[in-house]
Amino acid sequence: MNLETLEVEGPDRRYRMSYTTFGQANADRTVICVHGLTRNGRDFDALARVLAEDAFVVCPDVVGRGRSDWLDDPAAYSVTTYAGHMVQLIRHLGVADVDWVGTSMGGLIGMGLASMDANPIRKMVLNDVGPFIPKAALERIGAYLGLALTFESLADLEAHLRVIHAPFGPLSDAEWAHLAAHSAKQQQDGSFVLSYDPKIAEPFKSGDPIADLDLWALWDLIACPTLVIRGAESDLLLPAVAEDMTQRGPKAELCTIEGVGHAPALMDPEQIDVIRGWFIAETF
Repeated sequence: MNLETLEVEGPDRRYRMSYTTFGQANADRTVICVHGLTRNGRDFDALARVLAEDAFVVCPDVVGRGRSDWLDDPAAYSVTTYAGHMVQLIRHLGVADVDWVGTSMGGLIGMGLASMDANPIRKMVLNDVGPFIPKAALERIGAYLGLALTFESLADLEAHLRVIHAPFGPLSDAEWAHLAAHSAKQQQDGSFVLSYDPKIAEPFKSGDPIADLDLWALWDLIACPTLVIRGAESDLLLPAVAEDMTQRGPKAELCTIEGVGHAPALMDPEQIDVIRGWFIAETF
């Protein structure tokens, strides 16, 4: 595992985007794993170590998260900005195409790239996200997004994550500790805050009232082989939407994970095996 950085062009200046790599850069395939709205690339450590047996794996911290820089203008926190940075990352890696794993926001970024005429994605895994997100799920996210929380200890921060991200599914104590360690930023007084810019909430909460997000027109432009993973209890990717995704656009394959909501943590060996097996299978 290596920790690396890349300067990406932002709307006003260049910003430092951090990413973690696993495996050999000269591997036959490159996989990019992109995290959810308030998360970071270290969520994928367990998955990346397995995928690195067959590929070079790159897990970026999207700007405003993890070890990456925060944007000066919060209005620039958008899927459009993030997709542009991923294009720059792919160019930096010097590969013709990539495989993609995107959880929630990371899946929306992947959908944006895959819908382009010059699509850089060979095969794509969407983790509990699709072209229609109901208003109720967005309101749930908005209720905690951007809160300026401070925790006296790392244990307190972990306890918060266990509540907020309970839908990730049954995780071990070691897995929760891993998420907490890489979700924390220690302040000078010894307290901890979450390692993302609270201002990522500003575009989310500004403008028109929250409404359903409908991206079916985008979905119908996608042609690359796609696997959709859905948490059986998810409120963000509804069952009917997931089924429709198998009939439209890339006509995705669907895998439902029982006992999980939004979104499967992709730490469980069975979930990891599904993704690895799907990537290495030949597509006809």
